[in-house]
Amino acid sequence: MAHNKETILKDNAFLVSETDVKGRILFANDEFCKVAEYSLDELINKPHNLVRHKDMPKAAFKDLWETVKSKKVWQGFVKNETKSGGYYWVKATVYPYNNENGEQCFISCRRKASTSDIEKHSKLYKTMN
Repeated sequence: MAHNKETILKDNAFLVSETDVKGRILFANDEFCKVAEYSLDELINKPHNLVRHKDMPKAAFKDLWETVKSKKVWQGFVKNETKSGGYYWVKATVYPYNNENGEQCFISCRRKASTSDIEKHSKLYKTMN
């Protein structure tokens, strides 16, 4: 296991996933699968919190879900866990939309987080529940 091994995203990395209103993964692009160390088959229909790192405060995800369920775009910094127990940081933007059946879904697009943003949010998240 690669516990506590940080994966640094490439400067042009673009990780994408789609979830339903219950947080189940409907789609993940190849780059998301590669960085998270899961195959697409391992992710489909699984809860997106499969990649949630234990350092992430519940309050951050409460804010995310309240924002997107009210049909607003959410942006923030997220520390995710890899399948092998490592981690990676992203700047995430989550877009709510209605699919072709009129059901609310969410697309999450992630880019590399800057070192200064990682340092800032690491400290902030330690003060939150």
